Amino acid sequence: MAKYTGADCRLCRREGCKLYLKGDKCNSPKCTLLKKSAAPGMHGKGRKKASGYSVQLREKQKAKRFYGLSEKQLSMYYEKAAQLRGMTGENLLVLIERRLDNVVYRMGFAASRDMARQLVNHGHFTLNGKNVDIPSILVKAGDVIAVRDTKKEKELWVQAKEIKNPSVPKWLEYDNKTLTGKVLALPERADIDLDVKEHLIVELYSK
Repeated sequence: MAKYTGADCRLCRREGCKLYLKGDKCNSPKCTLLKKSAAPGMHGKGRKKASGYSVQLREKQKAKRFYGLSEKQLSMYYEKAAQLRGMTGENLLVLIERRLDNVVYRMGFAASRDMARQLVNHGHFTLNGKNVDIPSILVKAGDVIAVRDTKKEKELWVQAKEIKNPSVPKWLEYDNKTLTGKVLALPERADIDLDVKEHLIVELYSK
């Protein structure tokens, strides 16, 4: 799938919920979804009742866009999740939640997952003391993520030291003074604030 280059807010309108693709704007009165709740397009306000397949497809698209994944990537995670013990849908979300770019975002290093992915790609972080630039690396319990010493003098990180992120999930730990975070445990489904019915994604892929 080619990279999406359109307006991020159209994706939120299409899925009918906030995907938090625009950082702080998503939590402000400027959020486009508050002004235009209908799906984009000339038929957005008058869509017919969705079919079973359409409902399943929307749940898959919502998850894919929430995390910024391609179709190929989501399919790969599904195949991995199906091989693990437990419920495939929950395994799927937990696997994706463990991506390095998502963890960087969850810790508060970045205002959005897109920004987190870019920072990882540009080599701003270390994982257990080693330089990393691959956003899709899956973290493990006990892993330590930190801003590289050679990057800490940049204005972005100088300002970050003054901001404490109060919303770090319980499975993560973040110290804004040292710009270091730690994975305390692997996430559970209850820790993932994604309003999606993952069993519908499993039903779609298992057809």
